[in-house]
Amino acid sequence: MNELGRVFKTFMGYLKRPDLYPELGRKILKNIINRNNAFKGKEKTNSWAESKAISQKEAVAQLFGTNIDSFRKEYHQVLSIAEQNEKECPIKMGGPGALELIYYACEFSQAKSVIETGVAYGWSSLASLLSLEKRGGTLYSSDMPYLGQNGDQYVGYVVPEGLKQSWKLFRFADKESLPKIFNENQVFDVIHYDSDKSYDGRMWAYSELHKHLRSGGVFISDDIGDNSAYQDFCEKNNIESIVVEFEGKYVGVFIK
Repeated sequence: MNELGRVFKTFMGYLKRPDLYPELGRKILKNIINRNNAFKGKEKTNSWAESKAISQKEAVAQLFGTNIDSFRKEYHQVLSIAEQNEKECPIKMGGPGALELIYYACEFSQAKSVIETGVAYGWSSLASLLSLEKRGGTLYSSDMPYLGQNGDQYVGYVVPEGLKQSWKLFRFADKESLPKIFNENQVFDVIHYDSDKSYDGRMWAYSELHKHLRSGGVFISDDIGDNSAYQDFCEKNNIESIVVEFEGKYVGVFIK
C-alpha cells in the first residue's frame, strides 16, 4: 500500500470509530500547528544522553543489583517461541526493546501493578508478564489501534496465551486509555512508556504517569533521543536519570 493509500485508510478508520475522534482532532492540530514540536530539543538531548549512556547490563546492575545473564537462559524457550511468532506475523511492528531492563525493574520492585504505553508485538508486555505471573500481578497496557493496516488482531502476538489472564489491554490513544486505567488502579510499581513520540505527548503522559508511580517504583521511557521531553521532564522535577544505550537508541530509567 502506498503512503497516500495508508493515510486514506487511517482517516477512514478514525471515522468509523467515534471513540477515537478526540485523537483524530489532536493529530490534525499536531500536523498543522505543532508539526515542528515532534523533534524539539533533539540535538541537545542526544548530546546529553550520549554523555551519560551505559549498557543495559550496567544499568540493571547499578539500579537493581542484578546480573541480567540468567534471563535469556531461564526463558530461552518462551523467547524462542516469541521470536518465531514474530517472524510468522504478516504485519510489521516494532521489535524487542530492552527486555531485561523491564523484567528486572519488575523483579526489583516486586511489582504487582505495571502500566505500559505502546504494545505492538507485545515484547515489553511479555517481559513484564513473566515477572508479574510470579506474584499474581496485573499489566495494564495502552495501545492505539492500528488504523492504517489490518494489524489489530496481531497486537500482543508474541505473548503466550497462558500469560494473558494477567493482562488488561486498552485500545485507545493514551489520553483516553490512561484515565480509564487510573479508574481501575491508582498506584503502579513500574511504568514503561513507548507510545506517542511527540514532545507535547510525552510531557503530558510523563506527568500523568509519574503521579501514579509509587515511591521506590521504576520509570522507564524508550526512545528518549527523539526530542528533549524526557530530559526536560527530569530536569524540571529534579530527577537523576540513568540513560541506557540499546541498539543505537536511548532509554531513560529512574527509581522514584
